[in-house]
Amino acid sequence: MGRAWTRQQWVQIDLAKRANVYAILIWHFHSQARVYRDVVVQVSDDPTFKSGVNTIFSSDFSNDLGLGAGKNLNYIETYQGKLIDAKGATGRYVRLYSNGNTANKLNHYIEVEVWGKPAA
Repeated sequence: MGRAWTRQQWVQIDLAKRANVYAILIWHFHSQARVYRDVVVQVSDDPTFKSGVNTIFSSDFSNDLGLGAGKNLNYIETYQGKLIDAKGATGRYVRLYSNGNTANKLNHYIEVEVWGKPAA
């Protein structure tokens, strides 16, 4: 039997050099109230995210993505986006996962802002 189509997707941002990341702001589709499932945000120096991964946000409380169970609450998307405190996490790459939403199987990354400064 073939594998069922999955909704899990990710986007990755290369900051061009190592940085201390203090905040990440995410906008998914927000003209209708919906919750994006299993949102996980990670920072790493490894572009493959196989080592040195720091998870700064995870609403995947049932570990559907296989990245570890998260403790953050789901949230309803708004025009204001979702502000995540990255607490100075250090890395060159930022990866954002999601697993569909309450309206359909799409992930709709509209905009992502990463706020920080070059690492010493």
